[in-house]
Amino acid sequence: MKPLSVIVTSICDVFAWFMIVFGVYVINNGHNTPGGGFQGGAIVATFLSFMLVAYGGKRFFAWARAGVYGFLEFVGLAAFFVFGCFGFPRSFFFNSLAIPLGGQVLSEWIPYCGTISLMNVAVGFEVVGALSLVVIEMYESIHMIDTGAGMGGERGHDRFDR
Repeated sequence: MKPLSVIVTSICDVFAWFMIVFGVYVINNGHNTPGGGFQGGAIVATFLSFMLVAYGGKRFFAWARAGVYGFLEFVGLAAFFVFGCFGFPRSFFFNSLAIPLGGQVLSEWIPYCGTISLMNVAVGFEVVGALSLVVIEMYESIHMIDTGAGMGGERGHDRFDR
């Protein structure tokens, strides 16, 4: 996949970053407004597809690494579980946050910084990582089919020859 025209890449440069800002906004305000971690994560992950279409595979894989998105997915899943355990004095996934102060747990529950908002952020990380990995793997499998690698073709698959 080769880069598209200068017009498309220029529009991508201008508008793609708004997708990230809007996605982060949806993730951060998901506990108060419609939306949340999944919807915001999907918006942020769409940025990756947008960059792939506009700039092509060679430039895309120069800065997009599957290992980074795999780590992001792992961090999101682990954080979701840990934040869910914060409500254990009352129940699992209780919308409250126990703040440890000097070895003691503050007994007052803070409603504006509860675990639901933290879990929205964790879900956002996980969805960005998972959907980005889906885009990367789909592109790599399509590229392998196009080059004939793995299908009895004469040409081999070179990861950096995109």
